Amino acid sequence: MKIDRLIGILSVLLQEEKTTAPELAERFEVSRRTINRDIEDLCRAGIPIQTIQGTGGGISIMSGYRMDRTILTSKDMQMILAGLRSLDSVSGSSYYGQLMEKIQAGSSEFVTGRDSILIDLSSWYRESLAPKIETIQDAIEDRKLLRFRYYSSSGESDRSVEPYYLIFRWSSWYLWAWCRKRRDFRLFKLNRMDKVRETDKTFECREAAIPDLSNENIFPGKIKVKALFEPDQKWRLVEEFGPACFTEKEDGRLLFTADYTDLENLITWLMTFGDKAEVMEPKEARERIRIMAMNMTKKYEEDKV
Repeated sequence: MKIDRLIGILSVLLQEEKTTAPELAERFEVSRRTINRDIEDLCRAGIPIQTIQGTGGGISIMSGYRMDRTILTSKDMQMILAGLRSLDSVSGSSYYGQLMEKIQAGSSEFVTGRDSILIDLSSWYRESLAPKIETIQDAIEDRKLLRFRYYSSSGESDRSVEPYYLIFRWSSWYLWAWCRKRRDFRLFKLNRMDKVRETDKTFECREAAIPDLSNENIFPGKIKVKALFEPDQKWRLVEEFGPACFTEKEDGRLLFTADYTDLENLITWLMTFGDKAEVMEPKEARERIRIMAMNMTKKYEEDKV
């Protein structure tokens, strides 16, 4: 839509000192002639845009100009505030709260008393997460090395990393960092990090692109799973994998099929269902759960002293 493109062009001009018609045409996927007409429309709307021809020229907003009114709508402001509140739910400081007050004070006509979206990212771990997040944010801003104790399925180890991104994904918080021990970028789960501290050693910033955290990249499905679940476990399957992950059998049981990444995680997940699940494939998972059930039976024998 033209109005969206006009707002987009205005946003570019407000953020960049100078641009050109060919650059805007490429960015908005229109012709240069269309961009020239858009610039004329913005000028007619009272935006003081100047164009300079020749080498070193371009399109820019006249120096010293400031917009008296934000181009954001009331709904835009509500979304921004919802995002700030979500970050404030895990913040170890009052920074985001103060930022919200600044925005509300300067844009009272755009902010109503009705909040339609409330996001709390703190989960059950607010007390332990907030200090970690604050420390990591400081280290990223200061370009300081982070040190911590890390716990994983392969054991525990001390790590020294160059922090780049704090990430909220898969209902948990992660750190994307260059691990000096592994000599590569790694994704660290904050709940597995202990004794997180910022050191006094700085690091030279690497070229750290935003990581590809798509499910296909992080969790490639290598294991074909087939399992039967009792009907009263339907809610869990729907919650975790969606309503298309199973078919109902004639006896009411649910035949679950999916691709899984890691055998250990698969077995752990299946065990959380107790006797409400029976894995059919892969055979290795079925055999290991059978052995685990036998060992558990021995530990819980009634006559054991």
